[in-house]
Amino acid sequence: MRVDRGIRGCRALEVFRFPLPVATFAVLAAAMTCALAAPAFAASGGAGTGPSGGSPIKVKPKPKPKVRHNHTASASNPLANRGMWIWVLSSSDGGNLSNLVAGARRYGITTVMIKSGDGTGTWSQFNPSMVAALHRSGLRVCAWQYVYGDHPITEAYVGAAAVHDGADCLIIDAEAQYEGKYVAAQAYMTRLRKLVGGSYPIALAGFPYVDYHPAFPYSVFLGPGGAQYNTPQMYWADIGTTVDAVYAHTFSFNRIYRRSIYPLGQVFNNPRAGQIKRFRQMSRSYGSDNVSWWDWQEATAGDWLALSQPIGALRGFAPSATYATLGIHARGDVVVWAQEHLASAGQRLAIDGSFGPATFKAVESFQASHGLPVDGLVGQATWSALLRYSPIRVRWVHRGRRIVALSRGATQTLPVPQSARLHAKRNEIPGSGGAGWPQR
Repeated sequence: MRVDRGIRGCRALEVFRFPLPVATFAVLAAAMTCALAAPAFAASGGAGTGPSGGSPIKVKPKPKPKVRHNHTASASNPLANRGMWIWVLSSSDGGNLSNLVAGARRYGITTVMIKSGDGTGTWSQFNPSMVAALHRSGLRVCAWQYVYGDHPITEAYVGAAAVHDGADCLIIDAEAQYEGKYVAAQAYMTRLRKLVGGSYPIALAGFPYVDYHPAFPYSVFLGPGGAQYNTPQMYWADIGTTVDAVYAHTFSFNRIYRRSIYPLGQVFNNPRAGQIKRFRQMSRSYGSDNVSWWDWQEATAGDWLALSQPIGALRGFAPSATYATLGIHARGDVVVWAQEHLASAGQRLAIDGSFGPATFKAVESFQASHGLPVDGLVGQATWSALLRYSPIRVRWVHRGRRIVALSRGATQTLPVPQSARLHAKRNEIPGSGGAGWPQR
């Protein structure tokens, strides 16, 4: 197999758009360079070097204009439409925008998600002229960036650059590299929100099975000040399960984060047409406005027909409406999320991602005070009551003594949860592509 090596071009990120103290620019200048080594091919998407042209990133400390939002195109949620992801633009209808527009119209695609950045580098394929041309054709254009967490502040500037270029929304593709990186995730989201604003539409596209990734900081990316939307990569065939099972598993864990879920389905690896159609039907049954698909360059003619043909609603189907149940010895970010809500409700406990005796007692106390059956389990009724509270705001730090969260109110400064050191159970979407340039 051949792998394209070296830099294929990182478009200069003009950081002067986002003014910082002079000393900070020196740090960014060192961090924001395009690696000349071979790309690192991540397991399930997005990582690696970018396509076509460009020059090394330069940092110029000049005043910036405000981040340019396309308010007309963003008037409604661009994710609430049929969407198609584009990894390498030149490999999707040859990068010919007229052909892309014609294909989108033919198959009812109204939003395209185009890769705009990888780590600390922008991709030249995402630029203002391309975005403007697609806007003139009536398409929404979302940017997506693959992030690693090694240089989170720089990655935030890469995301903001795509917003400046006219993106209607920004999608964060964070996967295995971000597991355990609570501090980095918070630094990234905090800076990104300062750059693009608190209301700009941002989505997380991550692993669908939250319980498989106990160290992944879902509670940061989808927590206060994080992404408004959740776009889990629900690649049923890649996972090795059914369409029905991927929906039930994904929604039971993801819905506790209280973000609108927009399923991301697969057309790569040529799944059966009937499965693609059922994925669309299940989306309606689960209350999602629409779905998007990975990805344009790997879709066959049969895939395009299956994702666009008229379908009816599922008859006699009742979607799973349950929350994942937590009990003693459970560990992971789901426990962190429950503990943050318990603390907000006035319970005294450590936010450590471990469901031990103290958390068990806190749950019992919460249940007793809210007229719930007292069993110490965080099940359907307890989640429903807990989620009426906003989670406490946490500032995660790597150092410091063990601190107990007291109650709702001011931001709590806490050490990174113990669960951040746990290993993933498995990578459920190992072959979905998107990592730099494809292997041939």
